[in-house]
Amino acid sequence: MRGVNAESRSVKLAVPAGVLAAVVGAFAYVGAVDPNEPGHYPACPLLRYTGIYCPGCGGLRSAHAVVHGDFLAALQDNALAVAGYALFAVLWTVWVVRAARGRPFRIDPGPVHLWAAGALLLVFTVVRNLPFGGWLHP
Repeated sequence: MRGVNAESRSVKLAVPAGVLAAVVGAFAYVGAVDPNEPGHYPACPLLRYTGIYCPGCGGLRSAHAVVHGDFLAALQDNALAVAGYALFAVLWTVWVVRAARGRPFRIDPGPVHLWAAGALLLVFTVVRNLPFGGWLHP
């Protein structure tokens, strides 16, 4: 009976492990292919055509800095992305613990959470494009 339980647990952990493998692969690629050097990644179309930094501008440079352990540079490139990396790590850990215990994991944000996330993105975008928000430029 123990073999079946262990097999069932490993099957339940397969999806979180696959997601982690994909994220680690993406970070490894960005860590190896420097986004600070031109020509490796496409430019942000919003920045290119309007000069406005979107909420994702600097995200690849931020990921590159995280891979290389330079967390201050990561925060300077895109502080919101660093918060997103940390949030992913926490949610992934909760997912794994719940899966190992045989409990379902579901993220079901309500309208208030979605509006708050949208407002955060909007405020971050507006502030980083204002003169006093220069410290948020990538």
